[in-house]
Amino acid sequence: MALTEDDVRGIADYARIALEGDELAEMCAYMNDAVEMLEPILAYNLPDVDPTFHPIGGLSNVMRDDAPDAARAFTIDEALGNAASTRGRSFRVPSILGEEE
Repeated sequence: MALTEDDVRGIADYARIALEGDELAEMCAYMNDAVEMLEPILAYNLPDVDPTFHPIGGLSNVMRDDAPDAARAFTIDEALGNAASTRGRSFRVPSILGEEE
């Protein structure tokens, strides 16, 4: 199935890419070459193979529980010990909005 220049123009419009005369013809040839390289895949008879939508398959959330590690945790005093400026139990940083309290 060869792509026409109208097909490529529609794809380019969808991708918001401006293609002029020679560029459109060149892109049409390039995309047809890419489609042609994929043609051998259609020759495989794989009716019992489910399509893969993710390269890792059925991977689920691998994040660990967000629980503090008491052996590695800093105390408030240790965390604020090297801070240039603090206010109570917090770091004090310059305002990025330009307004002072």
